[in-house]
Amino acid sequence: MERLSGLRERRAFECRLTPDRALGSLDEAEGFLRERGLLTRTTDSALPSLYEACHEEAYQPGGRGFASWPATRWPWFSELTARGYLCLAVHRGKNLLVSPETAALLDPICRAETDRMRAADPGWRRLLDHLAAAGPSLADDLRVELNLKRQELKALRSPLERCGALVARPVTLPVGGAAAGAPAASAAAEAGGHTHSTELARWDQVYLAGTGTRPAPSAPPAPRAASSASKSGPSGALGDLIVAAVRAAVIAPESEVRRWFSWPWYWTGTLIDDLVRTARLRRVDSHLAAGG
Repeated sequence: MERLSGLRERRAFECRLTPDRALGSLDEAEGFLRERGLLTRTTDSALPSLYEACHEEAYQPGGRGFASWPATRWPWFSELTARGYLCLAVHRGKNLLVSPETAALLDPICRAETDRMRAADPGWRRLLDHLAAAGPSLADDLRVELNLKRQELKALRSPLERCGALVARPVTLPVGGAAAGAPAASAAAEAGGHTHSTELARWDQVYLAGTGTRPAPSAPPAPRAASSASKSGPSGALGDLIVAAVRAAVIAPESEVRRWFSWPWYWTGTLIDDLVRTARLRRVDSHLAAGG
């Protein structure tokens, strides 16, 4: 049985925690994402971090927030989303890049959350139903179409994004780059050059069940059938996700794992014990590692 010290050495290698393992290109960063299955942007837990694996001097040494990001490699996170990988807020509101395999594990949870939140609040239902009819939409256009103030839309979308029912994607709009007649397109045209906006979409509009890819822009939402990732609903899918996340981290403090994701209501009191009992996880000195 591998000891904690050995697992920490393996974690340092596989999660690229030492400068000799620094990512050297966007292609290497993509490979790192595919290997681990999920990446946080910055270091905030035992989960692997893209920026930590860059080992590049900060844009502003000693700074906080954006200033602490890698000086030249900070765009890699958004460039990976441009390659089709989903960036979600299900890591308790923080950015999380996921591979297609991890998206499949998330699918039953995000679909269940879409239904739960639609039923729970008329404002959430109105926004989700509008997107179902209109398709993925720019935030500025939604404010006009739904007659919402900026803060009102933010208050609606934030919990939906955090729970996975809604997915936000930054977009750059060149003049004439959006749909003709759309308010955001008109603003860009008047200003000249380009403008930055955010596209909002339902989970079932950005994830094509069974493939881990985005549907074509003209495609209808994916079928409402449950993903094959878990046959036991969102609680079972959360267990699958925890196993994959622990494997990505190699080793993680058991006390931390419950705080990784946004759905405490799917967490049962025996979840970790059940995963250990079935040898999907194992305990090592108050830490968790993937089972044999």
